[in-house]
Amino acid sequence: MADTTSPAPDQPAPSTSRSADGVPDDAPAPIVPLAQLALADAVRDVEAHVAADGWDAPPRVFALVRTADAMAADPGLADRLPPEVVTAARGIPDHLVSVEQEGLPDVETLEDLLAGISWPDTVDGAAIVAERVILPPSAEEGLPTDPAAALAYLSSHPDRQDVRLAVGVLRDGTPWCAVRTRANDDGDDVAFGPDLVPGLVDGLRATFE
Repeated sequence: MADTTSPAPDQPAPSTSRSADGVPDDAPAPIVPLAQLALADAVRDVEAHVAADGWDAPPRVFALVRTADAMAADPGLADRLPPEVVTAARGIPDHLVSVEQEGLPDVETLEDLLAGISWPDTVDGAAIVAERVILPPSAEEGLPTDPAAALAYLSSHPDRQDVRLAVGVLRDGTPWCAVRTRANDDGDDVAFGPDLVPGLVDGLRATFE
């Protein structure tokens, strides 16, 4: 049984070394569900796939399907997938394959794009990749309200930072994100995590409601 006795009033509590985010250095790493690990791999692959085509690209949307289920539905799929993907799918039930969605509607915002998407029951998750311009808060104070003027302002601002956002969610809402900056356009400099782009995560979740 764990000892829950508090230190005496004149005794300092035992010190514990902590990292910058307040987590003890010797704390065990959080256990990530296998399904989220599979989603993380899928988002990483989708981001790298889109990155190979360079910058200044429109949003791209992908359906995510459990690879084993996809191969069962289409026996010829295994012959069209890379051998390492087939091997992984046979050993990892949650392994996902991505299917890019063609013919996306021409809309003004990502919100409008996501609002028009819904998925059949055969789709286990979805991912979206989009580019954004980030400015420091001080620069956003001068952002014009006129859309054309705002675009010109963003395009010419010296402190702008171009980023590529890749976000995936499973049907149950489990998220994973990847963020790459144009200034550090290297696969080793991509940031990953479940909650890096919460607004886009929520928008993608809504496509399964």
